[in-house]
Amino acid sequence: MKAHNGMRPQDIVVLLKIIALQNSEWQYRDLSATLSISVSEISESLNRSSIAGLIDPGKRKVYKQSFMEFIQYGLHYVFPQVPGSMLTGVGTAHSHPLFKRHFKSEYNYVWPSDDGNMRGLAIEPLHKGVPDAAQKDALLYELLASVDVIRVGKSREIKFAIDILQKNILQ
Repeated sequence: MKAHNGMRPQDIVVLLKIIALQNSEWQYRDLSATLSISVSEISESLNRSSIAGLIDPGKRKVYKQSFMEFIQYGLHYVFPQVPGSMLTGVGTAHSHPLFKRHFKSEYNYVWPSDDGNMRGLAIEPLHKGVPDAAQKDALLYELLASVDVIRVGKSREIKFAIDILQKNILQ
């Protein structure tokens, strides 16, 4: 077994996609195609997650409670984010439609994307394929936007995002 050299941001995206598939059958190439991550990097990602105790040794079943604990208590330390410059992209964090209904924000937050239709402060996605993947999968989009709230939000917003994630991950 390979050594664990730490989690990478795309590992979170891969695990969230597996959760978003809601027990549907999938293959590495399916994840690769939908997330714009190579098959070999999907394999490496799942290996890192297995070593970290976030997915079973067969690399099919996400340990949801452990993953939720990592998101809730570790994500903002391991993958912090400071909003960048104003640009066009896909709305995330407070600018996702679900969060816009509950929170007012002075600025929109976006993942940079030529296909985006919103101006806002740039949030570096956990992987460059996130904006495209999110536009193809509504549940994955909600999960990724919730994760971004944890990365850039304030206490009340983070608590709401954690509730959303728990509802979707721990079901």
